[in-house]
Amino acid sequence: MSNPIGDPGHGHSPAAWTAVIIMLVAFTIGTVAFYLDVAWLVWASAVLVVVGAAVGWAMAKAGYGVAGPKYLAKEH
Repeated sequence: MSNPIGDPGHGHSPAAWTAVIIMLVAFTIGTVAFYLDVAWLVWASAVLVVVGAAVGWAMAKAGYGVAGPKYLAKEH
């Protein structure tokens, strides 16, 4: 099925990549902290996941999202 609006970009933007990288680091730290039974670090990594989402949102609003003026799409 084709998209009448065009290719949405599938999140290939600096905002999306930055958010995902921050959240992946947070999940990794949280997993290791959970295994080592360091409760405060588990909660800190949970906060970092929320921070990653907020950074992605802020970058998208600043123009680095898929539809933003500072985003340059790469041809495949």
